[in-house]
Amino acid sequence: MTGLGAVFRPQLAPERLRPVARLADSAGLEELWLWEDCFREGGISTAAAALAWTERIRIGVGLLPVPLRNVAVTAMEAATLHRMFPGRPILAVGHGVQDWMGSVGARVESPVTLLREHLEVLRALLRGERVTVEGRYVKLDDIALDWPPTEPVPVIAGATGPRSLRLAGAAADGTLLTASTPPDGVRRARQLIDEGRESAGRTRDAAHQLVVYLLTATGADGPARLRAELEAEGLGSVPGLGVAGDARTVARAVRRLADAGADTVVLQPTGDEPDPEGFIRFTAEEVRPLVP
Repeated sequence: MTGLGAVFRPQLAPERLRPVARLADSAGLEELWLWEDCFREGGISTAAAALAWTERIRIGVGLLPVPLRNVAVTAMEAATLHRMFPGRPILAVGHGVQDWMGSVGARVESPVTLLREHLEVLRALLRGERVTVEGRYVKLDDIALDWPPTEPVPVIAGATGPRSLRLAGAAADGTLLTASTPPDGVRRARQLIDEGRESAGRTRDAAHQLVVYLLTATGADGPARLRAELEAEGLGSVPGLGVAGDARTVARAVRRLADAGADTVVLQPTGDEPDPEGFIRFTAEEVRPLVP
C-alpha cells in the first residue's frame, strides 16, 4: 500500500500546530510532516509537541540540516523521541538550503562529505555503538548514547542531486524528495539510490523507503495558487509538478508518483493554503480511500 501524509507548513504560526496535529490523528491520517525551515520553527521541538498531543499518527521532520547540528545532539534527540514515542517519529537529515547555512556561518566546502560522515555516525550511535571518529567535519571521541533506541531506527536522507541520491542509497535507510520532483525524477532517483545501495553492498538490507512531497492545491482557486507557487520557485515551466483539483485528481497524481517508485507520498499544501484543517480532512477522508 502506498503511504499517504500531509505537511504542516512552517508559514503557519507554531500555535496552529496543536489543532492540526490532533485533527490529523483523529481523522486517521498516517503521517504528518513538519519542516525545520530557517528561520521559522524548530524541527525537534515541534515534533516532540506533536507526538505528545497525538496518540497514533507518525510525525516526520523533513528535514534537519546537518550543518546546523552536531551529530551527537541529533542522535540524542532522535533516540529520546523514539524512546518516548516508539515507532512514531520519522527524522530526515540533509544538506539544508546553502544560502541559509551561509547566513548562520555553517556552510561547508563539501556538503556531500559532511552528510556522509553525519549519516554514518548517526546510524552507528542509534544502533547503540560507541564511536570514535576523526572525519573532515564530524569528530567524536569515545561517544555512546546512554539511552539508545530499543528498536532499530531508520535514518532518512533528504537528497536531490545525483551524488546525494547515490549517497542516500549507500548510507541512509530511506530518501526524502522535494515537491520539485516529477514522476520521471522519482524514477531517476530510485535508479541512483539503487546504484548507491549496490556500491555499498546493501542490496540485501531492508527495503529503502522513498518519500516524495507533492505540492497540492484544492478549491476553486487551487490552480491559480499552485501556478503562483511554482512560478515563485522558478518551476513554472517544469512539466508534471504539483496537482490542483478534487480528490480523484489528486489521487491520480499520487498514483503516478507511486508507480514511479515512491513508497509514501506526502501532500504539501501551498504556502498560502487558506484552510489547513480542511486540507488535512481532504487528505485523510477523501484522497486516502482512492489511493490503493
